[in-house]
Amino acid sequence: MPHIQRLDTHVADLIAAGEVVERPASVVKELVENAIDAGATAVAVEIQRGGMGAIRVTDNGCGIVPADLPTAFLRHATSKLRSEEDLGRIGTLGFRGEALAAIAAVSRVDILTRPRGADTGAALHLEGGAAGTVQETGAPEGTTIVVRDLFYNTPARLKFVKKDSAETAAVSGLMQHLALSHPAISFKFVKDGAEALHTPGDGKLVSAVYAALGREFARGLVPVEGRGGEVAVSGFVTEPLQGRGSRSMQVFFVNGRFIKSQLLTAALEEGYRNQIMKGKFPGCVLSVTLPVTAVDVNVHPAKTQVKFAREKEVFDAVYHTVLDCLDRREGPAAAAKAAPQQETFRTMDAKTFREQAAAAARPAPARPAWDSERRSAARVSDSAPVRTRRSVPADPAAWRPAPAVPARQAPPPSVAPAQRPDPSAGARPFVPAIPQDPSKLQGQQAIEPERAVPWRIVGEVLHTYIICESAEGRVWLIDKHAAHERVNFDRLQAAQEPPMRQTLLQPIAAELGREDAALLLDQRSLLEQFGFACEEFGDGTLLVREVPADIDAADTTATLEEFAEKLRTGRSPAEKREALLHTMACKAAIKGGWTSSPAELRVLVDKVQSGEVRYCPHGRPVAVELTKHELEKMFKRA
Repeated sequence: MPHIQRLDTHVADLIAAGEVVERPASVVKELVENAIDAGATAVAVEIQRGGMGAIRVTDNGCGIVPADLPTAFLRHATSKLRSEEDLGRIGTLGFRGEALAAIAAVSRVDILTRPRGADTGAALHLEGGAAGTVQETGAPEGTTIVVRDLFYNTPARLKFVKKDSAETAAVSGLMQHLALSHPAISFKFVKDGAEALHTPGDGKLVSAVYAALGREFARGLVPVEGRGGEVAVSGFVTEPLQGRGSRSMQVFFVNGRFIKSQLLTAALEEGYRNQIMKGKFPGCVLSVTLPVTAVDVNVHPAKTQVKFAREKEVFDAVYHTVLDCLDRREGPAAAAKAAPQQETFRTMDAKTFREQAAAAARPAPARPAWDSERRSAARVSDSAPVRTRRSVPADPAAWRPAPAVPARQAPPPSVAPAQRPDPSAGARPFVPAIPQDPSKLQGQQAIEPERAVPWRIVGEVLHTYIICESAEGRVWLIDKHAAHERVNFDRLQAAQEPPMRQTLLQPIAAELGREDAALLLDQRSLLEQFGFACEEFGDGTLLVREVPADIDAADTTATLEEFAEKLRTGRSPAEKREALLHTMACKAAIKGGWTSSPAELRVLVDKVQSGEVRYCPHGRPVAVELTKHELEKMFKRA
């Protein structure tokens, strides 16, 4: 049996570093949290090559006394804990005393600091955890730490680092969360010399949301505030109609610390039950505040997970805060509050506009709204919005079109007399261009009658389920969406060529967030294989110029959001590709609630009854079979 021996100090430090420093974003997180704990009001973060080249974090906090510099990089050295009782009431972001030691163990570190009120500062260089000599030097108040050559002495960790773009996206997402959790601090993030984020630090959460998550997301938010017992909840949630394609825009903070919590996610989504479209997820920026003794933040090395002492109280506080907010928005008070708003433009559909115009014009003689010769080209759909300025006269009669132009007296020469309708013959039909008997046309064959099948389609219920029966007394309920999704998935999987694309007349600006946008840009070649042509538009937005022909252009943003979620969770390239195929097949499938033609239903039933389609791509059954005996048992007839 091998002898038990104590690990070398350097090896132990490397093992400890592996728990704290997983990637460049881990380094940024620990250094920025230390800056926040130091009372900084401005923090600047600069990275090169995703953080693998260099990381620089500068703050204007309290600084470090020169004599404490070497001690700060020792394991279990901290200024934030003094006794074991302090572990039960942790109110700072960093407290373990391992961050600086772990970072220094796997990189080359330079620190420059000057305490407030001191005349000079101090500098220290560390390499692989070994510290040099503290040097007196000039420096601004605060602390600057530069980390270079991360994992240079740990090749086992280095080979798991992702592409620079992926690491940059991780740091960008982290900076968003830090900026949102501390709106009173001005954060600046620079990647490869380009400024990617700058918050004002004015203490207003809405300002931080606008800067970090973008204008479009900020415009669709509703403020919430509530309390349940000792738990206070505040922040913003999205309107139900602004549902997202994934949970990537759900941001939670507990006592100023960004966390990932299934409990808080469940409470949020429960508040949206029956108020948001199926398959959509609410977005939020919610801050939960409770006594520090009621939450344990020491359950994960990265401190991204916490444990609540009273989970039900936290769940109820979030749930009722969100639900009460949504109820107020949908109630009569919300409509009354929205009514007096003075806007430059107001929106109504064309049908309502014409009805109001006609009512105001009575009893004046009715005049045709459109010239019959131009009707097909100039008609406006009833669903198209008409934007009118409030500064125009209020009388709708003033909006009536000009009198109709008299119809042409003679047809154009290219129209043969035999093809012109006779005005004196009333509603005389046109002569068909193709003879009724297809056999008279060369190369044409009559359509064969439908082949006999051992089943028939009885009908469709709820515009979702197809009812089918056989001569043997068997009844099937078929989920048309699940069946069509499987058909699409098999077709896409078997295709040898990329899907057909449709070029958009007007590119779509898909606002996804900086992390999702960077992730998709990193996989741009894969997106092109699926029929998407997009480019970076800045501030977490992708400009989409082409989409697959099977996808409705209105679903572009939601589809890309789901793509980002699948790419983030997929492990191997094959898994990621299959996950994207699932999303494509689902988006292109007939939706439950849509009206389908008999021909569409027949094709789906044929594939299900033939055994070609049995399960949807997610493994759910597409059909449920009931025998005559089972039905009779339900009605107590057997």
